[in-house]
Amino acid sequence: MTRMRVVIKLGGDLVKGQLPQDLLADISKLSADHQLILVHGGGDVVTEIATKLGKEQRFVVSPDGIRSRYTDRETMDIFTMVMCGLIAKKILETLAKAGIKAVSLSGLDGGVLRATRKKKLLIVDERGRKMMIDGGYTGKMQSADPTVISALLEKGFIPVVSPVAKGDDSEPLNVDSDRAATYLAMGSKSDAVLFLTDVKGLSLDGQVVPKLTVEQARSSLPKIGFGMQKKILAGIEAMEGGVKEVIVASGFGSAPVTAALAHQDCTVISSR
Repeated sequence: MTRMRVVIKLGGDLVKGQLPQDLLADISKLSADHQLILVHGGGDVVTEIATKLGKEQRFVVSPDGIRSRYTDRETMDIFTMVMCGLIAKKILETLAKAGIKAVSLSGLDGGVLRATRKKKLLIVDERGRKMMIDGGYTGKMQSADPTVISALLEKGFIPVVSPVAKGDDSEPLNVDSDRAATYLAMGSKSDAVLFLTDVKGLSLDGQVVPKLTVEQARSSLPKIGFGMQKKILAGIEAMEGGVKEVIVASGFGSAPVTAALAHQDCTVISSR
């Protein structure tokens, strides 16, 4: 296999505790020959910690049925603390125990992730009525600057990126972690973006779909649930942004990254 640059998105189920040993061993082995960039989620952990701190989390629903966290300034502070602190450093701890050199950073560090603050959000209330509310500190991804990422990779470090982006006024913004991975893959000219989850890929009619073109991926969107839908949407965006392939695979099991890059037991979106 030729030298590759791959963005790996670690889903929330993978980062709740220690990263699986098989995954750590695989990352360690692959990092000797390839450049790996890790992006993590962890929204459930944010909700758990915020609730313990007495800050009940509010979730809103868009007219399309998409549920998301409403991020006021206090929630943004907790989000940053948990994502860039607790979760990122736990990932670094497990990587270090496996002998892997890594550095954690957010989109604020060196402007790695840039987003535009959503001024208003159109939501549907409990009675089904549409209403416009202040956008808070939710961001829409715009770009990724690979300068810091490339410098770390050249020195043999694995970047671990938290989904907090830099806004137009340099304010921190909560951005979707799947979209953050997509923009990092596009901005760093990566060969692939790999979404590691707790399932083997996109399932339709009870079967994992092994391969999809962008057009087939787009047509599958109405048939799948919200969590997978976000990944497929992000994958389509990555393909349209020049990434060669998008893979959705399980992060559990033996050598999960190696297997996914070999297109085993996963879903691959490609131009072919």
